[in-house]
Amino acid sequence: MTVEVVPATVTDLHQVLEDHARYWGERDLRALHQPVLVREFGSTCLIARAEDGIRGYLFGFVTPDHIGYVHLIATRDDSRGAGLGRRLYREFTMVARRQGAVRLRAITSVGNEGSQAFHRSLGFDARVAPDHDGPGRPMVVFTRDL
Repeated sequence: MTVEVVPATVTDLHQVLEDHARYWGERDLRALHQPVLVREFGSTCLIARAEDGIRGYLFGFVTPDHIGYVHLIATRDDSRGAGLGRRLYREFTMVARRQGAVRLRAITSVGNEGSQAFHRSLGFDARVAPDHDGPGRPMVVFTRDL
C-alpha cells in the first residue's frame, strides 16, 4: 500500500481526533491537538495518508531559535513497526532544515518508555528535566543536532 506524506490540513486534524484511540489507545491527548498548529505551521505538520486513511502524523514547527520542535508524532495501531514514524521524522527534518533548523527537540513523559526507546533509536540524546511541566512534573527532553 502506498503511503504519501503531505502537509496536514485542519480537515486531517479533525479526522485524527475522530480516530484518536487508534493512535493513542487509552491516553487522551486530544487537548494537545490544537488547530492553530496546522493553520500556522502547516508546512511542518505532516500527515501520512494511504487509501484507507491517515496512517500517522507529526505536528511540529521551527522556533525562532532554529529548533525543529516535534509536538506530536503518532502512528495508527495497524501501522506500527513498519518504519512510518522514522519516515515522518525524516520528512520533518528536511522541511525543518529548509526553514533554518539546526537542532531537533521533542519531549515525552518519564513513564513513556516506548517513546524514549524510539527517540533514542533515532539518535536523540535524552535527559530528564525535573520541573519541565511545572513543579514536580518531570519530562524527558530529547535533542539531536542536524
